Amino acid sequence: MEAKADTSPELRRTAARLGAFLRHVFIFSGGEHLRKMEESGLSLTQVKILLMLAAPEGDEPYAGRDLAKRFKISLASVSRAVDGLVRSRLVTRVEDPEDRRVRRLTITGKGRRLADEIAAARLADLEAFATSLTAAQRRKLDAALAAMLGDEEIRAAANQLEEAKRR
Repeated sequence: MEAKADTSPELRRTAARLGAFLRHVFIFSGGEHLRKMEESGLSLTQVKILLMLAAPEGDEPYAGRDLAKRFKISLASVSRAVDGLVRSRLVTRVEDPEDRRVRRLTITGKGRRLADEIAAARLADLEAFATSLTAAQRRKLDAALAAMLGDEEIRAAANQLEEAKRR
């Protein structure tokens, strides 16, 4: 039996507040990373693939089907997006040595530099937002994020953003 989705007023209110918060952070607190993505000329799907391949867990080559599953999009959509990334020399496709039907994707140096620029711009936007908070608000936000996401996950993502900003 499938669990009934929670549609309580409290859940809707939380979702609406979270949406307003994210809108504020990513659109009104600089929006530099959005400009960087737009300047790249890549589609949103291409940017998501590029950022995933640039992440620490992207060191292992991904198959297109893995990306399709992760992003909940069709394999055809992934294939079209990857074709453009390969043409732009941001990603390479290589045959899987164990299964010739599978093509593995890896990010190129050029792709990593672009992903790092987008990640650094995102971090700058988040820093701009964080500077608008009081010290007490920052502590509360940090505690809430740690409680929801787990310290290890936050630390890994934060380290990735810091590293991208240094490059």
